[in-house]
Amino acid sequence: MLAAGQKQRRTAEFTKVLIVGLGQLGLPVAKYVKERGFDDVYGYDISQEAMERAEKTAGIKKANDFSDFDVYVLCVSTHKSDDIFSPQVEGLLSIVERISREAKRNGALLSIESTIPKGTSKKVFEILNHRLHVAHAPHRWYSLEEKEHGVNQLRIVGGVSNCCLEAAMQFYHGKGSFEINIDDDDDDNINNDDLIDSTIATTTTTTTTTTSLPSKIRKSLGIPMHPVSEIEMAELAKIVENAHRYLQIAFAEDLYLYCQANNINFPELRDALNTKWNVHILEPREGIGGHCLPKDTKMFLQSSQSVKSKILAAAIEVDEDYRQHIQSRPSKSLLSSSSSSSKLTKRRKSTSSSRSRIQYAS
Repeated sequence: MLAAGQKQRRTAEFTKVLIVGLGQLGLPVAKYVKERGFDDVYGYDISQEAMERAEKTAGIKKANDFSDFDVYVLCVSTHKSDDIFSPQVEGLLSIVERISREAKRNGALLSIESTIPKGTSKKVFEILNHRLHVAHAPHRWYSLEEKEHGVNQLRIVGGVSNCCLEAAMQFYHGKGSFEINIDDDDDDNINNDDLIDSTIATTTTTTTTTTSLPSKIRKSLGIPMHPVSEIEMAELAKIVENAHRYLQIAFAEDLYLYCQANNINFPELRDALNTKWNVHILEPREGIGGHCLPKDTKMFLQSSQSVKSKILAAAIEVDEDYRQHIQSRPSKSLLSSSSSSSKLTKRRKSTSSSRSRIQYAS
């Protein structure tokens, strides 16, 4: 019996995990989940070759159906098959529809790590007929610097409802560092502000009671997470992050074009500017590409029907102008200098180049 005023914690049993999508993002996620001690880690991909590679390189079991899992982690592409710069979520939603038909465990967790437009998570919740917890924990993984910017880095997480967020925090962050007092008969009484506050609390109240559970139930990914009050906040945060990065690169491209038009040494100007503590002009390359930045910037632009971002629309124009310019110039490094640089300038170049390597990270 619990004493008066005490509350019982519910702890979900996350033992059988399915990673859907075993590409550039999904395979590292599957590997990480297995490394964290989850014995039943399965993978699914429309490519049979991708599933065989995951099984061979990481011991990820092949999933034949979606019927019997505690956690579904979606890492599928959200761009058009013939145009990586254009967003499209139909493929993700078709996976969700299949999970809705086949999933047997009510209360399982479905976490979307793919980048998605605002409003997608609640649409997923509706497709699942409210039977599964739905959370969005957008990835920040960067393949070229996986050690520093891999699966296990600070991330944002949101839930369709409070109990969804609690389940996601338990799976990603770990129960030991995330204490929430809840009533047995009313999940809706949880306030998301309490969830956020609980992540920074160093001690728990004396009224919290936890039961002794087998170690396999207590497994988590051990990832530092920043919970937000509404799931749309998590959806927006991801695409705004990449839209902001798009702007930074577009400004560097715009500055380069300015220098070319006015016969100014761009590398020297960039190095001089980057000596200031709060200035970081990036290195313009061959235009803003990759799977994420152009697509996610368009996602952000499409997220509002009323107010449109004029600065992002202009940035897209700048990138188009920049691409036309570099395609017409002789092949040479954008940062080549017409005059010899001083030792200080060389040192600044080395530092700036190192800092700009992650400019296309998502």
